[in-house]
Amino acid sequence: MNTVCAIPGAALAVDRSHVPNPALDVQSSDGAPSTAVLAGGCFWCTEAVFRELDGVIEVTSGYSGGTASTADYNAVCSGMTDHAEAIRITFDPKRISYGALLKVFFAVAHDPTQVDGQGNDRGRQYRSAIFYVDDAQRQVAEAYIRQLDEAKVFNAPIATKVEPLDAFYDAEKYHQNYAALHPEQAYIAHVAAPKVEKLRDKFGERLKQNA
Repeated sequence: MNTVCAIPGAALAVDRSHVPNPALDVQSSDGAPSTAVLAGGCFWCTEAVFRELDGVIEVTSGYSGGTASTADYNAVCSGMTDHAEAIRITFDPKRISYGALLKVFFAVAHDPTQVDGQGNDRGRQYRSAIFYVDDAQRQVAEAYIRQLDEAKVFNAPIATKVEPLDAFYDAEKYHQNYAALHPEQAYIAHVAAPKVEKLRDKFGERLKQNA
């Protein structure tokens, strides 16, 4: 069972160039693996970032927000479904918290101020969204967005939507671990790789030892 806990001192004013720790975080009572589902543009890029974090057990690319009948790449890319390209993160809450994942999400994985898109990828399928699995995650996500907006960490309001997780549909097999398997691909080299480098620079203490 997940509950919400306050983190002392986390809500202090911060430099605009840094993303603070969340003032609230999810406290897991049983230590069992937990799940987070996040959407922040192309799932190749977000998956590549979160795979490197210590405490992350597995990252799966997929689709959330729409129906099972439209959960395929061609349909989602049309922009005519309710799906967002998303990732499902299975993590060990004893080693990395939900709040810590959200910090990486906002600081490195994408630009949360862009509406319905990331860079040249445009459409609702590339929207910024947090799909919460329970009320504790919802509370933490909503509180963190308010915290970041009030601290004016970004130069525009955060556009990230907080949505209930109705379902997560795995993407096609060829999408899984795409960045690691295709480092020479132009999109990976110019979009995903810089995010991973930023993660390694800013969150080196959180990386897996073999990352």
